[in-house]
Amino acid sequence: MRSLEFVAMLTPEDRYRHFHRRVGKRVVEFRVQYETKLGGEWYPVVRYDTAHGFAHRDLIDRHGRQRKAPIFARSLKLE
Repeated sequence: MRSLEFVAMLTPEDRYRHFHRRVGKRVVEFRVQYETKLGGEWYPVVRYDTAHGFAHRDLIDRHGRQRKAPIFARSLKLE
């Protein structure tokens, strides 16, 4: 099992967080999140992940409320 995690700065106020775990060529878990900096603090805006047992997207408002939408992917296998 291999994992990769990193943060990429897009601008001084925007960043991208990435995590994935794979077994062989198959991705078994992932989390990708876009964050923006407001008033000196980082806030998540949108996240794609496999938490809760299914692949989905969370849209997150400035109060931290999340709206989930499933991602209908046939496979997480890397080609």
